[in-house]
Amino acid sequence: MTDNIPDTMHAVVLTGHGGLDKMEFHRDWPVPVPGPDDVLIRVAACGLNNTDVNTRSAWYSKGNSDATTGDALAGAEGDDGTWGGASVSFPRIQGADAVGTVVSVGESAEQSLIGQRVMIDGWLRDWDDPLNRSKAGYFGSECDGGYAQYTKVSHRQVHPIHTAMSDAELATFACSYVTAENMLNRAAVTAGDTVLVTGASGGVGSALIQLANRRGAECVALCSADKVDDVKAIGPSAVIDRGCADLGSALLEAMGKDSVDVVADVVGGALWPQLISALVRGGRYTCAGAIAGPMVEFDLRTFYLRDLTFTGATVPPPGVFEDLVGYIERGEIRPLLAATYPLEELHAAQQAFIDKRHVGNIVTEPFPPATSRTHA
Repeated sequence: MTDNIPDTMHAVVLTGHGGLDKMEFHRDWPVPVPGPDDVLIRVAACGLNNTDVNTRSAWYSKGNSDATTGDALAGAEGDDGTWGGASVSFPRIQGADAVGTVVSVGESAEQSLIGQRVMIDGWLRDWDDPLNRSKAGYFGSECDGGYAQYTKVSHRQVHPIHTAMSDAELATFACSYVTAENMLNRAAVTAGDTVLVTGASGGVGSALIQLANRRGAECVALCSADKVDDVKAIGPSAVIDRGCADLGSALLEAMGKDSVDVVADVVGGALWPQLISALVRGGRYTCAGAIAGPMVEFDLRTFYLRDLTFTGATVPPPGVFEDLVGYIERGEIRPLLAATYPLEELHAAQQAFIDKRHVGNIVTEPFPPATSRTHA
């Protein structure tokens, strides 16, 4: 055990489903005590993600049919308001993308982890049955997460990381890039495929561009007109304004062809029928989000007559996070850090995240350094 671990800490605690007011900042929350298999981590940075917003607002509830807004939603019910379709217990510390230093370990964990900088694999598994998606949980949802100065997690979830990147830069990766890599795996994306990426300026969208490029695929990015230049800098082959009148015509103009092999979608909403129509015969659609709205117009004739394959992508198999750590350490992907906020300003950080004026991801710091680059 390491000395000088305080009894209390700063933490943002979710007290129930609803608006931003349901997130309360505490200066005297108990520091978690690691169990035999756990490690205690001093959190250096924690990135934001849509799961936190959607869980807080109960957006996942079948009673909701609206786009992600971050507000309390009429018709949503708490008993099916989380990603897994069940209730979440309160109070809960959210935050999945935690990076920090191991300061204490349980008796069954490796002592050598103490002092190491680590990233956290957010997927909690039954390690006697690790491929069973029905037994999966998520860090910051089914257990307390990283919006705090200290957090605990199973030693199986932590991965030492060796890179010159800052903690804030590292905190942009875990949730978005594991989600994106799982989507590409589910759609069997390979070199030579053309992949249409929706929501390309966001965390998952920008991750999809980098990870698809890494495979040798050709990316077409969809984003708002005011973000085209920033998204171009990520490296897609072409960028299309999501407000275009006809997606097929826009693809033809940008790429010389009006169809793609794969659509990797995190947006959904009113544009969805055009996304499906843009697929080649035998094409693949993979989805891990619906921020523009979960209810879409689905013509089954397009689906079966064009021999399309649809895959949902939520719980990845073991090994995807380890792959991501390798990509980072080898410099095959780069961070897209939009802004940092002190933890006590999580309300402002999450509102900026919801407003979607940024490119990449936003990060909180529970121990902000004096020289930290913060938001404008």
